Amino acid sequence: MILNNLKKSLLKFYLFLLVVVILASCKSIENLPGADARKISPDPKARVQKNIEEGRGFRLMDKKDNTGTFDFASSNELWRATLDTLDFMPLALANYSGGIIVTDWYSDGSNDKESVKISVRFLTNEVRSDALSIKVFYKNCSMQENCRVSDKSQELSAELTKQILSKAAVYEKDTKSKKKRKYINKALEN
Repeated sequence: MILNNLKKSLLKFYLFLLVVVILASCKSIENLPGADARKISPDPKARVQKNIEEGRGFRLMDKKDNTGTFDFASSNELWRATLDTLDFMPLALANYSGGIIVTDWYSDGSNDKESVKISVRFLTNEVRSDALSIKVFYKNCSMQENCRVSDKSQELSAELTKQILSKAAVYEKDTKSKKKRKYINKALEN
């Protein structure tokens, strides 16, 4: 019982001490920078410049001039090669920022009861053997309502990966040669 009273007293003392420290560290509102709107420029760029000069604040992302670089899917050789390889199939989903392409169910017309669906996940933007994860699904329907879907990725995914990487390597080589020619032409102009 005495121990509980002692704990309660210590807790009250620490709370009191905390309140005193917090109140003692507070400044008067008049002394705070930016408290008087008449002394501050309404232009945000001027305020940012003043803060930078005074060493206050920070920037999370610096603006950089990205002249000549593209952040479009068309500049990614792997993405373009995949779309070109799967161009005969209707696409259900193509999300560049998410790094995934999913085709719709496709049948070549020879057998109406069988169709195929392909899902391609991009693990990296670099043209290399482990850049893609390809899943191939077959749907076999004996009747309209009785369909069976099976994952047969191992059979076709290796062939698709090889075809996509071959095209991507050609696209990458073309891009590098174009950049090289552009660089040489620019150097000759100067």
